[in-house]
Amino acid sequence: MATYKKRGYKPKAVKGKGDGIDGLGQDSTTAEVFNTLDEGANKAEDFVARNQKGIFVIIGLAAVIVLGYLGYDKFIAEPKGEEAMNEMYTAQKHFDEAVNAVSGKDSLYTLALEGSGGKYGMVEIVNEYGSTPAGNLANYYAGMAYLNTKDYTNAVKYLADFSTDDAVLGPLAKGGTGDAFAQLDQLPDALEEYEKAIAASSNGYTTPMYLFKAANVAQSLGQFDKALGYFKRIKSEFSDSDQAKNIDSFIGRAEASK
Repeated sequence: MATYKKRGYKPKAVKGKGDGIDGLGQDSTTAEVFNTLDEGANKAEDFVARNQKGIFVIIGLAAVIVLGYLGYDKFIAEPKGEEAMNEMYTAQKHFDEAVNAVSGKDSLYTLALEGSGGKYGMVEIVNEYGSTPAGNLANYYAGMAYLNTKDYTNAVKYLADFSTDDAVLGPLAKGGTGDAFAQLDQLPDALEEYEKAIAASSNGYTTPMYLFKAANVAQSLGQFDKALGYFKRIKSEFSDSDQAKNIDSFIGRAEASK
């Protein structure tokens, strides 16, 4: 409760040393300030008294929201993420087998997509656990499996839904999307995705690979200066890469086409 003087108390003005030009002294000014503060404090108290039920409801709702978020994260999101990773094991195993297989790749990629032995494939994992990290990663696997089984439209669809900051997987996803667009004869889109792959990360594996692909697509689109720039970048920055072999002949062709 406020401890200032009661409202209505007004000390008499006494002229003296320190009086202002209006004839009121310092004591009078201080009293007026106290009166103003007292009125404000009482108004605030009155407001709380009249609305305390609503205020407590708002505070309660805020607490419920915060606790609900923390509870969802701990008791729903985390277990769901672990469940998704467990479901993904078999599908990922089929994918890895397909990558390393000498023959029968298509059937293994299909198992990775559709599942086997009562376990989900990558497509079902995306559908059931899309909000989890495993569900996100399943987009990458599904997109690459579709790319390798020549279903380029679905390859684009799933790779577009994959999100990562990883220095290798990020460029591979963008580059895989570029490969799918190239197979669909959508060369401007392919070039755009290859350039995204180049920009996503600079490393000795993905960067020269997508510089080379971007250069060839740019050349097909008549963008010879761009193609030449990409070929020269391979020569100057990635001279030890596979793409740098015979790079001078590609540079020569691009220069001759200008």
